[in-house]
Amino acid sequence: MLNKSSLISADQALPGRTTPIEFEDKHFIHHTPLSSKPSAGQDQLLIGMGCFWGAERLFWRLDGVVSTSVGYAGGFTPNPTYQEVCTGKTGHAEVVRVIYDPKVLPLRTLLQAFWENHDPTQGMRQGNDLGTQYRSVIYTYTDEQQTLAEQSRAEYQALLSEHNKAEITTEITPAGDYYFAESSHQQYLAKNPQGYCGLGGTGVCFL
Repeated sequence: MLNKSSLISADQALPGRTTPIEFEDKHFIHHTPLSSKPSAGQDQLLIGMGCFWGAERLFWRLDGVVSTSVGYAGGFTPNPTYQEVCTGKTGHAEVVRVIYDPKVLPLRTLLQAFWENHDPTQGMRQGNDLGTQYRSVIYTYTDEQQTLAEQSRAEYQALLSEHNKAEITTEITPAGDYYFAESSHQQYLAKNPQGYCGLGGTGVCFL
């Protein structure tokens, strides 16, 4: 029986498919194409902090965020479905792709929202959501993002340690492939305002 709290290896992963999962390529709030890449002067980052529904809402509300979408990253299975990711047999985490203007929203401010709004010490879970898909991750696109994210992790760990909190388990690595989730998951809490949001921080501020 698969232990959903342990990451699988590539040879254990589901085969997936060559054809991308179909989704409506339109942001429910901004009415812009979800698949648009960052324009000149914009950056992107993949962030996982548990269930991606509440995490996406957190970031689309920040000044300087140009677009958000939810999807799967960090695993092995190409073009997975949500049901496949939930089995723990893809290796993917639920993530939010955040496209942002760093002149309006510095990366440090974006990372502050990340650290303060979930518990990065929980390993393969977030609250009552159990499994590798709910792990805390930051997937970067530039060396500068990687360096700043690692520095912020060290800073936040020092703050957590002052409050006798556990060690951070957040995975910080260069981004690989990003696969868009199905339309029903995109901007879920805008479509379902009373829907589930599992976000909850440690109570320790990132200064």
